[in-house]
Amino acid sequence: MQRAVSMVARLGLRLQAFPSTLGRPLSCTQTKIFGCDRVRLMESLVVGDIAELRPNQGTLSLFTNEAGGILDDLIVTNTSEGHLYVVSNAGCWDKDLALMQDKVRELQNIGSDVGLEVVDNALLALQGPTAAQVLQAGVADDLKKLPFMTSAVMEVFGVSGCRVTRCGYTGEDGVEISVPAVGAVRLATALLENPEVKLAGLAARDSLRLEAGLCLYGNDIDEHTTPVEGSLSWTLGKRRRAAMDFPGATVIVPQLKGKVQRRRVGLMCEGAPMRAHSPILSTEGTVIGTVTSGCPSPCLKKNVAMGYVPCEYSRPGTPLLVEVRQKQQMAVVSKMPFVPTNYYILK
Repeated sequence: MQRAVSMVARLGLRLQAFPSTLGRPLSCTQTKIFGCDRVRLMESLVVGDIAELRPNQGTLSLFTNEAGGILDDLIVTNTSEGHLYVVSNAGCWDKDLALMQDKVRELQNIGSDVGLEVVDNALLALQGPTAAQVLQAGVADDLKKLPFMTSAVMEVFGVSGCRVTRCGYTGEDGVEISVPAVGAVRLATALLENPEVKLAGLAARDSLRLEAGLCLYGNDIDEHTTPVEGSLSWTLGKRRRAAMDFPGATVIVPQLKGKVQRRRVGLMCEGAPMRAHSPILSTEGTVIGTVTSGCPSPCLKKNVAMGYVPCEYSRPGTPLLVEVRQKQQMAVVSKMPFVPTNYYILK
């Protein structure tokens, strides 16, 4: 089943566009970290190797605390303009901004060259198999030269100063466009003039990201989940693992070689769809875990979910039970993503 092109408007905190059409505006926190010590600042807060990023390359990373818990997930891009561009969840706006501002002040007090600026932009996500084709009609840059997790500043359908990043939260090819607030409605309107483009609400976005096995912060990962438990060990930079110089490293790094109590797994079942907080049971009927996200998969015509189970139950193919509406039904641990991803990778 081919996924349609969709556009999800993640609106800046001060921008109020499309509230009735989308149901409620999605939003994110966008910041710039600048100064000679910008990489030092970011690497003091996240688990990723920011120093190795090429110009205009980005990476998914995690803010962690000293206990190894995940404070938020974020995308960090090393821009060619001399700053780091950071996109994190608006639901964590207060704590993310405080975390970065506190670290800026700490480093400035010892003479470091670093600063932070909040970007008052909207973020439009154009996602789907023909997203690049749709966008190409409105930009001069050749999007075939913009692979997954890279970005460039360009004019988009007459709106200047847009940062286009080849990424998204659906598992499909697509872009996220950081657009000045004053031009957001104009750009969205221009995109919607193409019959290929449809507005997508939260339910559509949630099913797409779940089919792709992508986490939702606050549901699937939180301050009480480590990257290893959350099956996000790949976000830990090799150099950072060796140096053990990120928050919570003394907890997280040993988990890479040892055994954790639980892991995030994918689940598939037929019957009633699994939902967050549904109990996961062994085939003997003992409660062993909890579903964190779940919904029917439009592509697979089956029910998919993710949740946490003890390591001994985490192998794909393991049969389990899930309690839905006070009734137990069979489920099986499944590899993620449930639907193969279609990110645009240069070969």
